[in-house]
Amino acid sequence: MGHPVKISEAEDYVFGVVLLNDWSARDVQTWEYVPLGPFNAKNFATTISPWIVTLEALEPFAVSLPAQDPKPLPYLKEDNLKSWDIPITVEIKSKNAKEFHKLSTTNYKYMYWTINQQIAHHTVTGCQLNVGDILGSGTISGTEPEAYGSLFELTTNGKKKIKVGEQEMTWIEDNDIVNMHAEIKGNGYMIGFGDCSGEILPANPLEDYC
Repeated sequence: MGHPVKISEAEDYVFGVVLLNDWSARDVQTWEYVPLGPFNAKNFATTISPWIVTLEALEPFAVSLPAQDPKPLPYLKEDNLKSWDIPITVEIKSKNAKEFHKLSTTNYKYMYWTINQQIAHHTVTGCQLNVGDILGSGTISGTEPEAYGSLFELTTNGKKKIKVGEQEMTWIEDNDIVNMHAEIKGNGYMIGFGDCSGEILPANPLEDYC
């Protein structure tokens, strides 16, 4: 605590990466984020994939990122902006469906901020890092609708329904299962993260807690 991590040293603090779903309750978030920002909408559940993929394993899939505009502050400036080409598929199985249906296909290379920048920014005020900490990158979305990373974006904040298999939906519902997976194809081999999967279980009525 109290020692910021320099951008040139940030990668030394990363063991590897996983897929992560922070299970945002967007209806609650919409109520919370004006004027305070999301709080209870994002603090109740997190799912991660079973395999940690090291940065060394990802190195063959590194990609250069375009220059950032506007230029970041000096403590976030990187001479070599890079990310990794990690295609990610998001799919859902509703309680009435027999199989999963794809929601979107996105890619980690679409992220604006790098891992190094996120760590440098997290620690710039002296906030500590502990062994085993998990830092989320934020929603991974491309510029086209088929690459949007959340139902919030796919449904234009719940204003329209999307077709998933034979059904139309706006938000996930009780007993729906959401799954994310990513496989990177190398030269004669493949790297997988495993399934990042979770089911929405019915909650007790709110009045039980009041």
